[in-house]
Amino acid sequence: MYLRHFSLREAPFSITPDPAFFFPHDGAQAALNTLLVALRSGEGFLKIVGEVGCGKTVLCRQLLKTLQSECVTAYIPNPDMGPDDLLLALARELNVELTAPHSRYQMLDALRACLLQHAEAGRKVVVCIDEAQAIPLRTVESLRLLSNLETEKQKLLQLVMLGQPELDERLARPEIRQLLQRITFSEYLGPMAARSVPAYLQHRLATAALDELTDVKLFDAAAARALSRYSGGVPRLVNVLAHKSLMLVYGENGRRVKVRHVRMAAADTPGVQMQPSWWQRLRAGWARQDAGKALARDTSRDTAWQDTQPLHDFEVRQPEGRL
Repeated sequence: MYLRHFSLREAPFSITPDPAFFFPHDGAQAALNTLLVALRSGEGFLKIVGEVGCGKTVLCRQLLKTLQSECVTAYIPNPDMGPDDLLLALARELNVELTAPHSRYQMLDALRACLLQHAEAGRKVVVCIDEAQAIPLRTVESLRLLSNLETEKQKLLQLVMLGQPELDERLARPEIRQLLQRITFSEYLGPMAARSVPAYLQHRLATAALDELTDVKLFDAAAARALSRYSGGVPRLVNVLAHKSLMLVYGENGRRVKVRHVRMAAADTPGVQMQPSWWQRLRAGWARQDAGKALARDTSRDTAWQDTQPLHDFEVRQPEGRL
């Protein structure tokens, strides 16, 4: 592995959602700020929608880490379960003691009692549901029942759903419109802007650095731009391409990532659309221009030829009959 070669303490571009590597680019910081302001003001139901690989899970864990000292938090990473199973998972996350058999009424009653205790002690309870697009429709009713847990003054439970764009499609279904109406704040998490990618690379390297002498500028400017272009700014793809690029440099016993390393990494990575170089794009543009000019010349020539022909040349002549 290349850790010792580059003086790194740990892998800087792992795709594991470690909040220590959270990078507050424009979209991520806006989403985090929206969640923090809404939760601290007592809003009950929030939603974050983001494309695949854009950092929803690491955002969720960064949110839980930030709220750790001021709220009671729970995390449900996979909500693809039945209605009662979701209530049971939440009860276990909140350390609610249940006695068998676990009826829905019993679980809701025990959860309400637990939440009332936290409210009386001045503690808010925040539950984050990741991959929320996987929630079965029959389980959505449990979420609606949870959103009903409140006093005359405040919500007893604050729910944050994070999911892929399919979550919006699911919530738009008419049979669950009651749940959609309860969502007070929503934010979209998209890819990073191209200008953020160089800073993102340095941030990850600095976080994984062995000490202050570690070089965190391993990617030259052109390589960083190429990496941004091939990844489309999607953090997961940035990590995959950066990791492969470092492996290539290490294999050459080098110290700097160049454009050719990024290009080779992109060619080896499924899901990356290889884009032509500037020279290839320029040549393609010239070819299109030449083809357009040739077509214009042919059209002009045909029109001029038709305009110069005598009209009788285009008339159908009848053969002369014999006597």
